[in-house]
Amino acid sequence: MGTIGKKTSHSVELMAPVGSFESLQAAINAGCDSVFFGITQLNMRARAASNFGFEDLKKIAKIAQKSNVRTYLTLNTLLYDHDLKLSYKIIDAVKEAGIDAVIVADMAAIMYANKVGVEVHISTQLSVSNIESVRFYAQFSDMIVLARELTMPMMKNICDQIKAEDIRGKNGQPLEIEVFGHGAMCVAISGRCSMSLLTDNSSANRGACRQNCRRSYKIIDEETKTQLKVENDYVMSPEDLCTVGLLDELVGTGITVLKLEGRGRSADYVDTIVRVYREALDSLNEGTYSSEKITEWNTRLGTVYNRGLSAGFYLGKPFVEWSGAYGNKATKRRELVGTVTHYYPKIKVAEVAVRENTFSTDDEYVFTGKTTGALRGEKPQLIVATKEVEIAQKGETVTFVVSDRVRKGDRLYKVVETEAK
Repeated sequence: MGTIGKKTSHSVELMAPVGSFESLQAAINAGCDSVFFGITQLNMRARAASNFGFEDLKKIAKIAQKSNVRTYLTLNTLLYDHDLKLSYKIIDAVKEAGIDAVIVADMAAIMYANKVGVEVHISTQLSVSNIESVRFYAQFSDMIVLARELTMPMMKNICDQIKAEDIRGKNGQPLEIEVFGHGAMCVAISGRCSMSLLTDNSSANRGACRQNCRRSYKIIDEETKTQLKVENDYVMSPEDLCTVGLLDELVGTGITVLKLEGRGRSADYVDTIVRVYREALDSLNEGTYSSEKITEWNTRLGTVYNRGLSAGFYLGKPFVEWSGAYGNKATKRRELVGTVTHYYPKIKVAEVAVRENTFSTDDEYVFTGKTTGALRGEKPQLIVATKEVEIAQKGETVTFVVSDRVRKGDRLYKVVETEAK
């Protein structure tokens, strides 16, 4: 199965989020089949600090192609007349750089991409929720991202009909169906929200969401001015989606692509979620998927950024899991130690200038860097000034053996338990 140029042997394509060269390398190292990312404006994470530029496209394509990883650029905002010129420029740049496809949500971009021969994926922003919509968009596209509000039986019905009718994409290959597998969810229909536009004149549908739903609010009776107590302060902020525990059912619907969310997250976040879902998908193929493994995977997913984890809409039950508290519920957090000053390849030793926090032999740690991605380790044997030490202090230079190559300028973080709130 698969679109033209797709070189994965996996039954389901694992798509990873990348917002930097660090996270790109981390995703590749962790075993993704494809990556998605945005540049400048006109993508649904336009406000994120992590966006590439036009000048990065050829480098992204080159890095990914070396590992047979496909690349998808998000161009999925609403387009106004004054956006058309830029949208066409982006699509032209995608073609020139050798990026595999664009993820789009506007017919102007769809038609132009078709005209110049760039592969099109239909964004979840179009809320494709039935087989008739699938038939319509299949004439323009090679992959359709289903609406996030569908239940698994709904997904299966669509996938079964695609197979029964042999519905194919624009390139003539079997149509790909993508669903969201892990990460932040939105209270709005497939992310189409106007709250930020109404309050701040900053449109979520233009990639400029102010995340009003993540804030706490008070409810006041306008007539009596009585303030009503809300049991959960974050009544519009849903927990993050996590499907690792129902992956057998989700894959069983017939979907062909599983997308992980988090383009604004760090390289070690990307490394963790991609590595977990890679293991889970492989275990399904090998027949070793089990409740014991699910427990261990959920524990690992809980160590990185999340607002709490739930099954979302997929089980067809009332959505009652709201975040309950603002921000991150990760069980672990990073503390910057310092930067790599040298690497000795023959003996696999890293030299690090300790600048921000102490570093001990009991620490769990992670290196991040543009070429390194994310490299994890624990319980290092530390040497300072030729002497073995238990703790490297701020201002010292420490050396220790690592499992793989790191580079000068890479950052070293220690990973510590998050205090219970």
